[in-house]
Parts: sequence; structure tokens; C-alpha cells
Amino acid sequence: MTGVAPGFWRDKSVFVTGHTGFKGGWLATWLLEMGAEVSGYALTPATTPSYFVLCDLEHKMRSVIGDIRDAATLTGSMQHAQPEIVIHLAAQALVRHSHLEPLATFDTNVMGTANLLEAIRRTSSVRAAVIVTSDKCYYPGGSPSGYREQDRLGGVDPYSASKACAELVVAAYVHSFFERSENPVAVATVRAGNVIGGGDWADDRIVPDAIRALQKVRPLMVRNPNSVRPWQHVMEPLAGYLALAGKLFEDGLKCAGAWNFGPGSSAEITVGQLADLLIAQWGKGLWRHSKEGDPPPETAALRLNSIKAECELGWTPRLTIQEAISLTIDWYRRAERADSGDMYAFSAEQIRHYCEAISIAALR
Repeated sequence: MTGVAPGFWRDKSVFVTGHTGFKGGWLATWLLEMGAEVSGYALTPATTPSYFVLCDLEHKMRSVIGDIRDAATLTGSMQHAQPEIVIHLAAQALVRHSHLEPLATFDTNVMGTANLLEAIRRTSSVRAAVIVTSDKCYYPGGSPSGYREQDRLGGVDPYSASKACAELVVAAYVHSFFERSENPVAVATVRAGNVIGGGDWADDRIVPDAIRALQKVRPLMVRNPNSVRPWQHVMEPLAGYLALAGKLFEDGLKCAGAWNFGPGSSAEITVGQLADLLIAQWGKGLWRHSKEGDPPPETAALRLNSIKAECELGWTPRLTIQEAISLTIDWYRRAERADSGDMYAFSAEQIRHYCEAISIAALR
């Protein structure tokens, strides 16, 4: 996977939106460890604590605090950074929150994506862009083998619908502008499963909910214990995004389009099974079924088919669900006793071990 080799990224100028979030923070750390020049654009961290603060990323990269709904500031920040590669993760990423704030969700996920694409169009340095959407962009009812990239898009809730709309916005910009430019920009969308890992403190997510409950020695309340989800450690899809970004940069438009980066079938377990594994790795605790009066509807099972990424990028999930949970719990345990900034080194070490496991040359 050329795109995750340190030699490719050294001195590359990369613009990351959503760098103050969980997934964006891990991506920024990985890029920094490979010697990239990283610029970030995002809102202030949404939680306290946060990966961004604990890893002291503010002082390790160029960080701009801004809203992707602010087109002028976003464009100005990108033009100032003059990136070669853009990776877009900024989003309203919570399904349940989309029911509370549907207009804000559409504004951020749809118009925010349009603003990002327009900023790319006005920044001549950009050669490649990876736009992160979601596995929930597919219309419910996929095949047992998992959703493929060409399957129908759609959504029955504001969050999933906003991600399907974002896919359509990207396709429109690609066909109307980026393919027709004198200097084409290779743009791809990526769809991953439910990511877990250290540093996530968002509300209404099973792992952060579990950590909060376990640290306070109280039962973990689980809403949909029988729902099947494609769980994967955050480093797995990020490795795919980096590999794809490298191919887009080197091979151009032939790698544009949609890509799935989902876990293997062994990682497709129920929410209840994941809760059991988290508690077992923590060492003690219990969970209970939370029977809400009128919970928002959620898809009973989600599966992604990632054959395209495996065949064309050489990407494949490498961690078992047990290994992913072990890495996750180790990170939170370390964070309990770490000073601010110490977690950057610990996160970088987890990335190095992961790279060794997938036979990538050691970083730096």
C-alpha cells in the first residue's frame, strides 16, 4: 500500500478537515509521524476530554478553528495552506443527534461538503481529495454479501440521508468540474464501518458510553443489543484512506469514485457482543438493555463489501475484533494516568505497531 509508506508522505502538504475530532485526530497523528506538513480545519473539540487536547495536536500542526459551513473562511484557509492532498472528515457524525438537529445535520454534511469541494476547485495546488462519508449512505436492504459501491444510495433518517446527499454532491462536482479541468483533481468518496479506538468521547456511541460507565463503576446501558454492526479499529479505515489518497495522487482520475473499507465478517457482531468483549477486556462491569420509549429507528444490520479495495489497493482489514478492543482499552487505561500531550507518543506507538503488523516499513 504505497499511500501509507512514509516515503510517499514526507513533506507532502495535506489539508485535513475535522482534525479536532476522534478520527481526524488519529489521521493527523499518522500523517505527522510520516513527515507530512499537516494543516487542519475544524470546530473546537466537541468533548472534554478529547483526543486533540490530550495529544497536544494544536502545537504539532497548523490548526485553524473554523466551521465548514463558512465557505469564505474555509476557502481562505485552504488557499493559505496550498495542499497537494485534501482529506475531508468534518461532519455531524451522530445518528441520534440528527433527529434533534436535522437542519444543522444537512447543512453541515451536505452544504459543508459542497463548500469543501468549491474550496478545492479554487485552490490550484490540490491534486487529490478523499471525501469521507459513511456506510450508512446506502439505502437499507443490501445483499447478504454486503453493500457494494454501486448499490443504491439513500437514507431513512436525517444522518444517513445527508451522507447519501453528500455522495451526490461529490459526483456532481467530479463530473461537472474536476474531470473537465485543465489540471484534473482526482476525488474519491470512502465509506467505512463503525470505528472504535482510544480517544473517542462522543455521546451515544457504544465505546465512549462503555468507558464512562466502567470508569464510574455503573452499568452500561445498551439501546439495541441485537443490532449487527461492522466494527473496526480506527487505524483500519485510515490505512485505506491513506492508500487511496496515494493512488489518487499518483494515478489520477482512474482511481476516482466510491470505495468501501469495511471489516471482515468476523468483526460483524452485535452491540451486545461488543459490550461483553469491552467489559471482559476492562476486567469487570456489566451492561443492561436500555428500553427507551420511542428510540429513533436504526438499521438492524450493516455489512460492507470491500472487494474493490482489496483487489485494487491491496488493502484488507488486519485486526481481529479482540485485537481492536485490546488496543482501545489500552489507550483509555493509559489516558487515565497520562499528562496532557503524553498520549501523542502512545498513539504514535500504536500506529507503529499496526504498521509493523501489516508489513509497512517503520515510520521515519
